[in-house]
Amino acid sequence: MKALILNTSDFDGGADRAAYRLHQGLRFIGIDSTMLVQERSKDDGSIIGPQSKLEQTLNKSRPLLDTLPIRLYGHRQNVIFTPAALPSRIPHSVRKHDPDVVHMHWVGRGFLNVETISRMKRPMVWTLHDMWAFTGGCHYDQECGRYERSCGACPILGSSRERDLSRWIWHRKQRAYRAAPLTIVTPSRWLGDCAKKSALLKDIRVEVIPNGLDMSRYRPVEKNLARDLLGLPQNKRIILFGALASTSDPRKGFQHLQAALVEMGKQGWGERAELALLGSSAPKVAPDLGLPAHYMGRFSDDISLVLMYSAADVFVAPSVQENLANTVMEALACGTPCVAFDIGGMPDLIDHGVTGYLAQPYSARDLAEGIAWVLADDERRAKLAYEARAKAKRDYHLPMIAHRHRQLYEEILQ
Repeated sequence: MKALILNTSDFDGGADRAAYRLHQGLRFIGIDSTMLVQERSKDDGSIIGPQSKLEQTLNKSRPLLDTLPIRLYGHRQNVIFTPAALPSRIPHSVRKHDPDVVHMHWVGRGFLNVETISRMKRPMVWTLHDMWAFTGGCHYDQECGRYERSCGACPILGSSRERDLSRWIWHRKQRAYRAAPLTIVTPSRWLGDCAKKSALLKDIRVEVIPNGLDMSRYRPVEKNLARDLLGLPQNKRIILFGALASTSDPRKGFQHLQAALVEMGKQGWGERAELALLGSSAPKVAPDLGLPAHYMGRFSDDISLVLMYSAADVFVAPSVQENLANTVMEALACGTPCVAFDIGGMPDLIDHGVTGYLAQPYSARDLAEGIAWVLADDERRAKLAYEARAKAKRDYHLPMIAHRHRQLYEEILQ
């Protein structure tokens, strides 16, 4: 069986990492998987990227060009919004590689034109890593709910017009999906429920299959060793927070974490615990966090990430909307209990009181209580760590996830 995986990049953001991991898992179980990307960074012969310097240069300009229609909206929010209107040669690549199944993942930044979806001429699986497939352009709707009808008057664009850019994109998707043999996969139950409620995907098959992870790579490392290598203190509890644009993207919830940490500082944790931040360098003016903080910068390789998760006593993911967070899955696999709000895909990942703590949305006080609950008792934390690792092995073992995708491919090819 031949599968062609489409993803904008091979190893940049969370969706890219998930897509590449699945690609590796499929090849491990014997599927002839090829990955087609707009931006290639890995030295892997099974990944097809731009073939010439000119193509590399042109591809680098596509993300900017694709945002030009958004610039007509002067009151728009500073969040990602994808028109997907640039011409695309993906159908040509599909014909050239002649796969049995085309498996799309995250296809923004000018990689895929919406109309391309109806021109693949192959059975298609689309793993959704956010809400974009069924919205008028946003990747998370901030709970506006307009995707359940037909978008328009988009609050993210700052628009009051029903016939705005979001409505135009929505109608383009509607036309494209009618002619496409699509099967939707969502990594979380929450995103699957959203897709089924959406006006665009309500009549299309939706399956929930989580992302997979290599458990031989993501595993606990002795804590003292990890801290020594990273330069973190041995005699303090370490609270870890990390994401792409961890402190600048409001959706990642740093504002709630900050309030929770200030509350913990008032309770005396400032002498016992410190914060480590992944994905952010030290600002010129450090915010009041209630606790001492270590700005670790951005880690992208697996070894550094494993060390970081292993060095921590608890990982906190205070996102306000989230699919199936790779960071939480990775932390669990490294035996690190997790704390998050009870939203989105977090209940899929965190079993409350067993592998971590699910706080009441969006209560900084309850978030603080959850973090303190994990940190306060060594015996309880050890049990949480054991259950975290066990859950990751049971639910997210990469070969098992790859086999579930192979079964889906076989079903849609019958």
